Amino acid sequence: MIGFTACQNGKENQSEKKENAMALNYPETKKVDTVDNYFGTEIKDPYRWLEDDQHEETKDWVKAENKVTFDYLDQISYQKELENRLTALWDYEKIGTPDKRGDYIYFSKNDGLQNQSVIYRYKKDEDPENAEVFLDPNKFSKDGTTSLDQYTFSENGKLMAYSISEGGSDWRKIIILDVESKKQVEDTLVDVKFSGVSWKGNEGFYYSSYDKPEGSELSAKTDQHKLYFHKLNTPQSEDEVIFGGIEEEKHRYVGGHVTEDDRFLVISAANTTSGNNLYIKDLEKENAEIITLIENDEANTNLLTNKGNKLYLLTDYEAPNNRIVTVDFNNPAEENWEDFIAESEKVLEASTANKYIFAHYMKDALTQIKQFDLDGKEIREVELPGLGTAGGFSARKEEEDVYYYFTNYVTPPTIYKYDLKSGDSEIYQQPEVDFNPEDYESKQVFYTSKDGTKVPMMITYKKGTEMNGKNPTMLYAYGGFNISLTPSFNVANVAWLEKGGIYAVPNLRGGGEYGREWHKAGTQMQKQNVFDDFIAAAEYLIEEDYTSSDYLAIRGGSNGGLLVGATMTQRPELMKVALPAVGVLDMLRYHTFTAGAGWAYDYGTAEDNEEMFKYLLGYSPLHNVKEGVEYPATMVTTGDHDDRVVPAHSFKFAAELQAKQSGDNPVLIRIETNAGHGAGKPTSMIIKEYADLYAFTLYNMGFEELP
Repeated sequence: MIGFTACQNGKENQSEKKENAMALNYPETKKVDTVDNYFGTEIKDPYRWLEDDQHEETKDWVKAENKVTFDYLDQISYQKELENRLTALWDYEKIGTPDKRGDYIYFSKNDGLQNQSVIYRYKKDEDPENAEVFLDPNKFSKDGTTSLDQYTFSENGKLMAYSISEGGSDWRKIIILDVESKKQVEDTLVDVKFSGVSWKGNEGFYYSSYDKPEGSELSAKTDQHKLYFHKLNTPQSEDEVIFGGIEEEKHRYVGGHVTEDDRFLVISAANTTSGNNLYIKDLEKENAEIITLIENDEANTNLLTNKGNKLYLLTDYEAPNNRIVTVDFNNPAEENWEDFIAESEKVLEASTANKYIFAHYMKDALTQIKQFDLDGKEIREVELPGLGTAGGFSARKEEEDVYYYFTNYVTPPTIYKYDLKSGDSEIYQQPEVDFNPEDYESKQVFYTSKDGTKVPMMITYKKGTEMNGKNPTMLYAYGGFNISLTPSFNVANVAWLEKGGIYAVPNLRGGGEYGREWHKAGTQMQKQNVFDDFIAAAEYLIEEDYTSSDYLAIRGGSNGGLLVGATMTQRPELMKVALPAVGVLDMLRYHTFTAGAGWAYDYGTAEDNEEMFKYLLGYSPLHNVKEGVEYPATMVTTGDHDDRVVPAHSFKFAAELQAKQSGDNPVLIRIETNAGHGAGKPTSMIIKEYADLYAFTLYNMGFEELP
């Protein structure tokens, strides 16, 4: 085979592995007599105490588990070699698209290995080579764990409001800078969560947050979101609640943004992650009322842009694959909506630039782009560099050019400058990665799931790889929340591919690749479809001799962590390694933490009814770990500051696996300290985590050394 060298003496290697596995002394995890009653069924929860992230016993358990994990990883001879290679691969310049605001053009740049990207700027009439550092997030904290979340400018470009995350938490702080002096003006806004920052002219901005919860801010429930307006030079305590805060109109997710012409405030309110109500307010009229555009929790609707009173809405109302409609602000009811771009068999998303709307079509998870003017005339289909994912095509109304990126599994994201009138594209920034795409192949296949559904999958590998069933294969998927996995380049995958590894990504039901119906087919009482699709992907790879169960690893994060947990407990013999990351693993209690109740559209809750409870219990990874079963070698990963999917999910699942695992496969949990769900994680931390994941995976597949 190409790449990794397996041990010549299989028996000797297995004996050595068994000895190592038996030498693992997991920390003793105490059990408590906690029992919940669901519709007359008692469910024990012996590790409930691990949900208390503030307790010293939990902190001691984390330290003890990490010691076992890192001691194990340190014994793998090639872990450091993988880390060095990943570091070398990561070390290339990364530049973001330019953003014109006020007298300056701003852009982000990472020299290569900086923990956080830096914001640079130059004046419009100056040479970009003379750009100066405007904001350096690497100076926010010594270890790089405080990150820049987002930034926006006042209408005149003289003020910037930016938000930061500390330790990976979803809680944010907002800081306002004078762009000329680069100095902070007024006090920092605190306790902001799941929020945009949208300026109203130059007088202030809208943002969203919850009341600070009682108990741990990292795990306590948050379910009443509010939209605030912060007027400059006033204390945060005086910020006006614009929407939300009324008990009978409670919403878990509320956001607001101002249209580019400063005419309207648009408010979205939702109780789950799918479906929203949409409201609008005329900011030019004093004491104007908030008007309803649509109240339908089953539909997703957003305002794209406006031309005076004419509103352009992207919606899946009566259009599962989305459509764009127009309506007059003065008569916004659904019966007055007119199709601007009708629904088609391809899923539609959209963006705006100047006086154009760009229709982003997705067919079998691949991108097509069409340009329209605001009267509905199709200007052209944008010629893309190849088959893959294109994004961007967003700019303010005065811009004559727009920028977009293109990528796929073997093409690093390249930024193009697009002339809005001529349709010509030119490369703006192309990364110089130590990687030759011509040496690799990435192809799409379709396989059949358990119920006969056809599912697409992208498979990427080095050309010349012999399909002999012995190739180490990483099967990665998500399958939920209407999220589409489209082809994208990840430099970390290069270290896997260049040694002969295969990387496979199926587009499971539950995602958004084929619109609302594809999403719904993987939700609530149909969630098992997602796991069946994933299992069928693994079986396809094995049947076609890409790999075998001895060389297959499954990986996924968040909802994808649930996917891995459910699959490994349902079919433990199917894979050699399981890598559930920041996973939703306790399906009976997920809705009791932070904003977890908002995921009920996808999952349902154990409190809904007895049928839903039994269905969740039937696949909940935590509750389906059985005594006497040999589970695959497992490394659970999470962060101690994850307040999206609280680490208690991972803690309890790992403890359950360690207590019940039969056979020699190790069960480890790697808990990143001062890290959250993933966003803003410093480069050094990401590289180390990938090196550990790859080393653990290959070692447990029986590979002793790297070539």
